[in-house]
Amino acid sequence: MSNLLKALKLIIDNPIIQVKNYYTGRNRANSVGEALENYVKDIFANSFDLSEIERIEKLNKIFSYLGNQNNPPDIILRNGDAIETKKVQSGNSDLALNSSFPKAQLFADDLLLKDEARNGEKWNVKDIIYIIGHTSDTDIKHLWFVYGDCFAAKKEVYERIKTTIADGIKSIPDVEFAKTNELGRVNRVDPLGITNLRIRGMWTLQNPSKVFSYLDCIDVNSRFQVNCILKNREV
Repeated sequence: MSNLLKALKLIIDNPIIQVKNYYTGRNRANSVGEALENYVKDIFANSFDLSEIERIEKLNKIFSYLGNQNNPPDIILRNGDAIETKKVQSGNSDLALNSSFPKAQLFADDLLLKDEARNGEKWNVKDIIYIIGHTSDTDIKHLWFVYGDCFAAKKEVYERIKTTIADGIKSIPDVEFAKTNELGRVNRVDPLGITNLRIRGMWTLQNPSKVFSYLDCIDVNSRFQVNCILKNREV
């Protein structure tokens, strides 16, 4: 079983700053964002120096879910936390969450979860870690590890806004709506009945360097820095 403290120790032991070069050299990434995602997996799985087959076996042992491109979270630690990784190339850029609102915790009944995430192990609720990498085109400059309950409100806050907007859209007369997990979907918009409209929420979240600027914990002269934000109960 892995956790944040073990991952931090592996960062100290394996401070790979030039992540793109490291992972492209192993044919595991084509971009710095993909390299960052692989680095996050390796620091939790301690799978840096393994062959590809051994690494895959180790990842499947450590994680109950290894993610996909369209549904949160990115990975789930077996008997541990969910993890969402975000890349920004400006220290002040907002985080793009797309159609998934910020989460203090991850619940198994979340409609956006894939069945593989929901059924990879038995669980009802998990803590979630947002890992934000501030990168250049090739290197990691700053890594934030922020627990969701330090970063987001309770899910009811976001669900109320989403439901209010969705209900307002559905109240529009003379429009054919279809069932969807998004804010709305309109079928057969044009006279030929061949055009559909998807109405999606695009959530963003402020960069932790802004949210937690009052902590005065950012060293602008550091080549590589790691910050962790968590409550005492997580230690």
